[in-house]
Amino acid sequence: MKDPRILDSLTHGMYVLTANGGGCVVDAVSQISIGDHPLVSVAVMKKNYTNELIKKNGTFALSILGTNTDSSVIPTFGFKSMRETNKFEKADVTQILGLNVIKGALGYLICEKVDEIDNDTHTLFIGRVVECDVTNAGEPMSYGYYREHKEELTKVKTESGKTAWVCTVCGYVYYGDELPADYVCPICGVGADLFEKKSDD
Repeated sequence: MKDPRILDSLTHGMYVLTANGGGCVVDAVSQISIGDHPLVSVAVMKKNYTNELIKKNGTFALSILGTNTDSSVIPTFGFKSMRETNKFEKADVTQILGLNVIKGALGYLICEKVDEIDNDTHTLFIGRVVECDVTNAGEPMSYGYYREHKEELTKVKTESGKTAWVCTVCGYVYYGDELPADYVCPICGVGADLFEKKSDD
């Protein structure tokens, strides 16, 4: 490929994808049919815990983020793994049909999985919308907006008194006096060389 940066020009929205027991930030979401119960697709990294949960449980929710979304949402759902921390513990969520959705989002879609397609890195889940609603006013957050305001939207706050190592690619935080030389980020898969030691705020 001559210049893969052109992929950044593809139009995306920003969403929090939740399943029973987990959730993550996604951008590859599309409506693929119309009708009373339209179909939507969402691509999820295979190594994400949320991927496992959707395959296991068969249902998922999409919270549509706006430009006025609380700045803690993306670091909470994008930079942490549910295997290690409860993302919902401090998040402002409500339950719809047994699934957590973000209260401050513009709205939500509740979907039943009807198909899945695996590729090298992601699973493409196709879901039928069984419930949806508009819950707040505002402008949808595009992927372009996210990239333009990434620094303010992804500012990582670390726990005081602990030595933190922050992934420079996705913002995941590892706590420990030393970062193992063979450590691999559980979110984006990069190695220890792309982590930076962070001082207390």
